[in-house]
Amino acid sequence: MSILVAVQGYKAETFCKALERIMPEREIVRHGEPFDRRAVDYAVAWKHPAGALAGLPNLSAVFSLGAGVDHLMTDPRLPEVPILRVVDPDLTARMSEYVVLHCLKILRQQMRYMAQQAERRWEDDLDQPPAAKVRVGLMGLGVLGQDAAFKLRMMGFDVAGWSRSPKTVEGIATFAGPEQLPAFLARTDILVVLLPLTPDTAGMVDGAVLRGLARDGRVGGPHLINAGRGGLQVEDDILACLDDGTLASATLDVFQTEPLPEDSPFWSHPKVTITPHNAAMSEADAIITLIARQIVRHEAGEPWENVVDPATGY
Repeated sequence: MSILVAVQGYKAETFCKALERIMPEREIVRHGEPFDRRAVDYAVAWKHPAGALAGLPNLSAVFSLGAGVDHLMTDPRLPEVPILRVVDPDLTARMSEYVVLHCLKILRQQMRYMAQQAERRWEDDLDQPPAAKVRVGLMGLGVLGQDAAFKLRMMGFDVAGWSRSPKTVEGIATFAGPEQLPAFLARTDILVVLLPLTPDTAGMVDGAVLRGLARDGRVGGPHLINAGRGGLQVEDDILACLDDGTLASATLDVFQTEPLPEDSPFWSHPKVTITPHNAAMSEADAIITLIARQIVRHEAGEPWENVVDPATGY
């Protein structure tokens, strides 16, 4: 029995070594090297080449090495086996850290103070509203979105969430579906995007959404934080909204093309904060431990956890 690692550009060797440490009883094989395709029971994948998971007659499941699975769902030769997401407490905590960090930077006007420091300029008259007067809206109320919502609420922010289908989250105002999206946007000063990337959400964060954000807030205009997927955003619209004042700032961890090209205007835009798709970088050992637990459960006759619905893509 063997586990196939089909990974591109995501620390492939690190995950292979973690599998060898945590599951020493299994043979670990790598895409691109010779291996017995009949012996493969499971596959772990991230941005694998299309068709790399086909022709595995005894494959039982495919594990995504991240919370997102859009990189799998676009493979036209994806096997008809369960696709499993990683729901990792470590990954979830790191994403919430990222969201809280950047919401606090907006609340406390940290970018303005950094600019003043660079100019050796002392000004202490910037507006400092309490967190309770700043409205954060989360697009996406899955595991990541709900955890971030709870932690933002703990910091005192006025938090609401939007999802494609109705959800109830204790202590959080929730909106759902296209009919409630305008009301959600109209009460949002800081928009945090944590949606999965599916055909229905691709390009969703466009000029119309950004122009629908609140204009009466205490943080100098609407702000965008996208730590979901680059395919969710229309980048030309974001730049246009930054330039015309529709957006006060954008914090972007993800982009349509990654790594972000050197000639991208995002690099030098004064209202943009860039991070290199590392908002929720979980440790390889933590992810592989969760995968190993799933395999043990499955082989003991227990059901899979965190199975992706092919119809929705998450």
